[in-house]
Amino acid sequence: MSAINIAHLKEWEGKEQTQSDDIALFPARAMAAALDAKRLPEKGDRLPVFWEWLYFLATPTAAETGVDGHPGKGGFLPPVPLPRRMWAAGSAQRFRDLVIGQPAHRISTIKSVELKEGSTGRLVFVTVDHQILQQDELCIQQQQDIVYREQPIAATALPAGKSPPEHADWQQTITPDPILLFRFSALTYNGHRIHYDRNYAVAEEFYPALVVHGPLLVTLLFELQRNQAAEAVINRFNFKAVRPTFDSHPFQLFGKLLGDQLVLWSVDKDGALCMKIEAGLASALG
Repeated sequence: MSAINIAHLKEWEGKEQTQSDDIALFPARAMAAALDAKRLPEKGDRLPVFWEWLYFLATPTAAETGVDGHPGKGGFLPPVPLPRRMWAAGSAQRFRDLVIGQPAHRISTIKSVELKEGSTGRLVFVTVDHQILQQDELCIQQQQDIVYREQPIAATALPAGKSPPEHADWQQTITPDPILLFRFSALTYNGHRIHYDRNYAVAEEFYPALVVHGPLLVTLLFELQRNQAAEAVINRFNFKAVRPTFDSHPFQLFGKLLGDQLVLWSVDKDGALCMKIEAGLASALG
């Protein structure tokens, strides 16, 4: 079991990083194609909600990448000595739409590093704040909650399933496949092998199949909303990954409007809640 020097890790709190990106057309068109969208974006279009994660990507070299496909420890994020890393939750305030083809920059700050004890062992939570600006105006402010955890030594049961919300206005069944998972990994420069290397996912990290990316579930849920209620203007949202989703079975997406609130969620083959988004709506942004 690795020792965790939380005092050392907390030295990363307040660390800041600024990245620039031209919000190029190709990643947005490639994402739309991967999602089988009816229309591909054009330069000057508003970037769909959550697609900003196609940009400002870290690009570690092969030498800087671990055997699991994650970037090596250290750098901007603290060198947490726990092997499993996942994006557990997040939130965002949206002030303006990002525009495809216009340069932007993102200021990222590590807000907190916390050690906790959970049912599966020790957990380290790292919270990162991101501010995305275009033409020197704040467009999006995000909070990203990353959790690091112990690696199991054998296959373990999934967490008990939680009941999803009721009375959806819309639903869609998704049959995941390795091509979609690979394309999303490539578009987000995510090398984690649990999303495309089945032998590694099963034999090394003891998952039953390939793991569907949490951010891909969020993206698919917002795509459901865009297809069913394109006029809805989202000005804030939060999401939480409740239970992992695998590519071995179809899963379902659901959504409903409640006045100026939007609720989106995904459910696996067992009927268990996997991803949930709660969003607020506005008449317009900016």
